[in-house]
Amino acid sequence: MPQIMDMQTVIPGLRSSAPEPLPFAPSLDIRAFLLERVDGDIVIYSTRGLDLAGRSVSRQYRNHRHEASFAAASLHAPLFIHDADRAAAAGHLPVRGTWSRRHHFGDDLEIIPTPGHTPGATAFLWDSGSHRVLFTGDTIYLDEGEWVAAVLPGSSDRAAYIESLELIRELDFDVLVPWAATHGGPFHTVTSRASTRRRLDAIADRLRRGENA
Repeated sequence: MPQIMDMQTVIPGLRSSAPEPLPFAPSLDIRAFLLERVDGDIVIYSTRGLDLAGRSVSRQYRNHRHEASFAAASLHAPLFIHDADRAAAAGHLPVRGTWSRRHHFGDDLEIIPTPGHTPGATAFLWDSGSHRVLFTGDTIYLDEGEWVAAVLPGSSDRAAYIESLELIRELDFDVLVPWAATHGGPFHTVTSRASTRRRLDAIADRLRRGENA
């Protein structure tokens, strides 16, 4: 099996790319993640420097349109994204397929639309065998370890965002893995059902008050 360049193990079966600064928010780093699966490896999110050293990947999934401009030139796996964000993504890479509804891919991965940050924002819930890992893109990201939202004035849908937070609140997961996190800080976190609900309720309350994070 080819060596995986510049990747670290997060939990067994899940590897992270090296961090890259987000150009329009340089205090944040972004990462891509490799899911090592019996039925074919998958990459979730994107970074320009991702290097899998020729390793075969069956699919790459984007959480939302803003990831499209951070595509790794060396990654040639078929790209999938929500239909609502397809046009923006297709300007950077050919899109193999889209979705508009919640569904499963295989027995271990669930694709869950969570509109709000963008119309096509989507979460991915992966059962690694030892953990249930939720990838939330920018819908929830880590700011100095705290869970926050990314409401973009003029482009995000606040009401849809709150509804998506309420949906995520009821999901069964114990590891949160966003696309972005504060530079030098934690980029994933282990959680419990009680902690998840408390943190998501706090985010939703802030959004209801008109705040953007």
